[in-house]
Amino acid sequence: MITFEQALAIVDNIDVKPLAMQSALDMAVGRVLAEDVFSDVEMPPFNKSAVDGYACRRSELPGPFSVLEIIPAGVLPSNPVGKGQCSKIMTGAMVPEGADTVIMVEYTEILPDGRIRFLSEMTSSNIAWQAEDVKAGQMVLQKGTLLRPHHIAILAAVGCGEPLVYKLPVIGVISTGDELVEPWEKPAPGQIRNSNSHQLMAQASEIGLPVEYFGIAPDTVEGTRDMILNGFLKSDILLLTGGVSMGDFDFVPGIMKELGIDIKFKSIAVQPGRPTIFGIRGDQFMFGLPGNPVSSYVQFELLVKQLAFRMMGHCWSPRIVKLPMAADYNRRKADRKSFMPVRINSEGKIEPLEYHGSAHIHAYEGADGIMSIELGETHISAGELRDVRQL
Repeated sequence: MITFEQALAIVDNIDVKPLAMQSALDMAVGRVLAEDVFSDVEMPPFNKSAVDGYACRRSELPGPFSVLEIIPAGVLPSNPVGKGQCSKIMTGAMVPEGADTVIMVEYTEILPDGRIRFLSEMTSSNIAWQAEDVKAGQMVLQKGTLLRPHHIAILAAVGCGEPLVYKLPVIGVISTGDELVEPWEKPAPGQIRNSNSHQLMAQASEIGLPVEYFGIAPDTVEGTRDMILNGFLKSDILLLTGGVSMGDFDFVPGIMKELGIDIKFKSIAVQPGRPTIFGIRGDQFMFGLPGNPVSSYVQFELLVKQLAFRMMGHCWSPRIVKLPMAADYNRRKADRKSFMPVRINSEGKIEPLEYHGSAHIHAYEGADGIMSIELGETHISAGELRDVRQL
C-alpha cells in the first residue's frame, strides 16, 4: 500500500505523448492547443470609436462644431477633421484624421444653426486606439491552453480557422459483477443497479472526453479478460470498477498481470478508494477502481482526471479554495487519509455533509467540494482554514 501522494506522483510522472491534429474552429472548444497562436493583424486594426458621438479635437471643446459627415461602422471617413469641425460617428467606426476625441452624443446639443456643442466639462477620448490590444505578430494564445468559448473568439479574430489541437483520449468503461443490472432494469433480490459506469461516463463527458461503454463483465476470469481486451481495442484509458479487492471473485489484478499490464500500484492508503489499481500497457492506461460509487467517483476526480488532462496536453490543476470550518469536526478512525464531501454555506464556511461511507453516493447530492483529512487527524476546530477541492 502506498500513500495518496505517492499514487498521484506516479500518475503525474508517467510519460505521455499527446497526439496533435487539426480541428475545425467550431469543434475546438474543450480541446488543448498544440501550438502557439500569433495574431496576423493589429487589434483594433484602426483608431475606432467606442461610442456613438462626434469626433473632434479635444483642444476645441466645448465647441461649437460644424458637422462634416456621418460615419457609420464599416465606412471609411471622407474628410479629415479641421478647426471648428467634427464628424458624427457610430460605435465601431474609424475615427477620421485630425480627431483625437469622440464626445458622446448624449452630452451634446444641436444649436439653431446646425452646429453641435459639448455640454459636459470632462470626457475621456472614447477611442480604442489602433493596436492597443494586440500588435501584429504578437502571441495571443499559448500552446497547452484548454480552449474555452472566449478563446474561440480570439482564434477567430486572428484568422486561425483550423487550430492545431491535441487529440482527446478515449475513456473506456467496464463494470464487473453478476449482481449488477443496468439502470433501466428492475433488480431482482440480491441485485443492484449499475450506477458506477454511468457515473464515470458522465465524469468523462463533463470534461469533454469521448467515452466507450463496454457493459458489465461477468464474475468469471474468461469473461472479464475478454472484456478488458476488447476495451483496450477502443480506448486510451480503460476504467474498470469492481473486482479489484480481495474477494473470491476479484479477478482483475491477476488478469492485469496475465495480460502484461505493468501495475504501478494496487492499493492506496486513502478513504474512500483503497483498492485502486493503476497499470500501463504500452501507450494505454488502466485504472481498476473500487466497486462502491463514492470510491470510483472520488478516485476519478483525484487520479483519472489528472492523467486524462495530461493526455490532452494540458497541465491541469484542480480548483482549490481555503475556507474556515463552520464548526468543530471529529472523526473516530484516522488510520488513512480521508476525502469527504462538504458544502460551502452562505457565510463562506465549510460544513461537512452527513456521510455514511463509500456506498453513500447520495451524500454528494449537495456537495460543493471535497475536503481532505490527513492520516492521524481526528479533530478539526471551528474557524480552522482547510483546503476544499471544488467540484
